Amino acid sequence: MCRTRAFYVPGVAPINFHQNDPVEIKAVKLTSSRTQLPYEYYSLPFCQPLKITYKAENLGEVLRGDRIVNTPFQVLMNSEKKCEVLCSESHKPVTLSVKESRLVAERITEDYYVHLIADNLPVATRLELYSNRDGDDKKKEKDVQFEHGYRLGFIEGNKIYLHNHLSFILYYHREDLEEDQEHTYRVVRFEVIPQSIRLEDLKVDEKSSCTLPEGTSSLAQEIDPTKENRLYFTYSVHWEESDIKWASRWDTYLTMSDVQIHWFSIINSVVVVFFLSGILSMIIIRTLRKDIANYNKEDDIEDTMEESGWKLVHGDVFRPPQYPMILSSLLGSGIQLFCMILIVIFVAMLGMLSPSSRGALMTTACFLFMFMGVFGGFSAGRLYRTLKGHRWKKGAFCTATLYPGVVFGICFVLNCFIWGKHSSGAVPFPTMVALLCMWFGISLPLVYLGYYFGFRKQPYDNPVRTNQIPRQIPEQRWYMNRFVGILMAGILPFGAMFIELFFIFSLDIVEFIPSLLYFGYTALMVLSFWLLTGTIGFYAAYMFVRKIYAAVKID
Repeated sequence: MCRTRAFYVPGVAPINFHQNDPVEIKAVKLTSSRTQLPYEYYSLPFCQPLKITYKAENLGEVLRGDRIVNTPFQVLMNSEKKCEVLCSESHKPVTLSVKESRLVAERITEDYYVHLIADNLPVATRLELYSNRDGDDKKKEKDVQFEHGYRLGFIEGNKIYLHNHLSFILYYHREDLEEDQEHTYRVVRFEVIPQSIRLEDLKVDEKSSCTLPEGTSSLAQEIDPTKENRLYFTYSVHWEESDIKWASRWDTYLTMSDVQIHWFSIINSVVVVFFLSGILSMIIIRTLRKDIANYNKEDDIEDTMEESGWKLVHGDVFRPPQYPMILSSLLGSGIQLFCMILIVIFVAMLGMLSPSSRGALMTTACFLFMFMGVFGGFSAGRLYRTLKGHRWKKGAFCTATLYPGVVFGICFVLNCFIWGKHSSGAVPFPTMVALLCMWFGISLPLVYLGYYFGFRKQPYDNPVRTNQIPRQIPEQRWYMNRFVGILMAGILPFGAMFIELFFIFSLDIVEFIPSLLYFGYTALMVLSFWLLTGTIGFYAAYMFVRKIYAAVKID
């Protein structure tokens, strides 16, 4: 029998390290929960290697703002380092100019985090929280939590301090091999303890080694934005053996809480959806029960000859709207979005979108939205023919460009502002051209293809005929006005947007660009949410009304 090596499909193949093998530390980006502007690692004056090499990134990584690049950290497998100085001329401190000091102070004030990776594992900061602070020290229960990345610095007493020393703690799992084979190791966790140590408290020799101050008597490294600052960038490496196997090494990271997820906004939207759906369902069910009971009475035939209730509008309820092309285009885009979300959730539940594959979720979502254009075009074409439409070519073009065009326009305007801030979140021009090629080269032809077959298919068969002359609508009460109806229909999107706006205003953001990004992303979220829920609601109501009129006896 021959020996083979295999790995499971959702993730990537594990990397086996031998003793003293190099473990490369790479930088991803700088992020902040207060702004939506990620930055490259070397946008700040960190120590750089002799040759900067950027990793080839996929579409999802580019859209997320990841710019993975190598760093000068020298880490060897299972090899300890007490303290080592970075930069080429290590025995000399780094001098930050006034401009660089001001930039670092600004990033610390904006609460930026630094994200590093080792063997594709993101770095995490351990937080130890104690539940009963007032009790005895022996009775205190320690709750260990982790947060993504590490803080660039902190503010204390109106002074800004920089974390210039990083204590890396890497955990490895020793693989069980035969006696005559050399042991191999696999990295299963990557932690960091950031520290701020003043220049005068560090002792550096000519061999790039340093000595950390003992105890907590040392002062932190202050960054004065009004003058030049001299400091050392140092790091230490500590290895620990762990029982966690390679297949379970992402469990710790998946249980982390993300500060950028607004759970209150999500819960509020879900509660409002169920609340309004419940009220509407109760009203419709009570009305239907009463009307159907009156329609199907065999005792009072003479009283039921006069149409009332649902029978009164049976000749107008399926009348085509004033703009059938726009309606069918929006519903087709909603079907396209719904199919994309459904398949992404299903594939993620199967474990095919592993967190080790960076950007895979967004890349999959983009490509699926393009390929789901055939289903969106099919549903839009059939609905357009049902609504007595005739210009199917124009309808197909409207379906393929209306919603994507609005989204692309908003993103392009926001991207122009992000370009001006020199953020890594700005989509490069080649990537934007690639998205346009995907839009017009994949989505547009598939929408035309689906629209063609949908328009040729038999239209939906309505249970009742539509009158040629529209029924005269009597004068309605004030709460039945169109303006009031628009306000009532906008409660759900406004509920989700209001929580987001409350979150924005509570951040005390005074800059124009971060506020504009929050408003832009909120508008995109509300637009997509409205399109998705509107499509589902329309088809649910349409099928529901068809069944109701098919069940009611109408002469």
